[in-house]
Amino acid sequence: MSKKDYYEVLGVSKDTAAADIKKAYRRVAMKNHPDRNPDNKAAEDTFKEANEAFEVLSDKEKRARYDQYGHAGVEGQTSHGSADFSDAFGDIFGDIFGGGRGGGRQSHVRQGADLRYNLELRSRRRGEGHLGEDSYSDYRYM
Repeated sequence: MSKKDYYEVLGVSKDTAAADIKKAYRRVAMKNHPDRNPDNKAAEDTFKEANEAFEVLSDKEKRARYDQYGHAGVEGQTSHGSADFSDAFGDIFGDIFGGGRGGGRQSHVRQGADLRYNLELRSRRRGEGHLGEDSYSDYRYM
């Protein structure tokens, strides 16, 4: 099976800066993530290709070997799509949710703030057993 060019997988050119490669990877990975595309083999394959492409193009040494020798220069040095999701998305979700990758494999789950609402309801009865239009007309959220 012939592999696609890593730059083509991410939709970037060979002179693209590392930061832009990371942005392109995030875009492709989020679009084709298996959780967003259940039972879609093509999206899963694209996701794996993007993961492999980013693994090579984000590393200066691997990128230089890939640029010089193509896939043969990095053969055996990639996960070939067996994505370690904690590595692949640690940066993405850390940046989005503020967790970051602080050196260890610690959980960066933050508890959300408690929400409190005061609600005051007033009711008026017009007569015994009779609920008119004003029965629950005076209410407000605090």
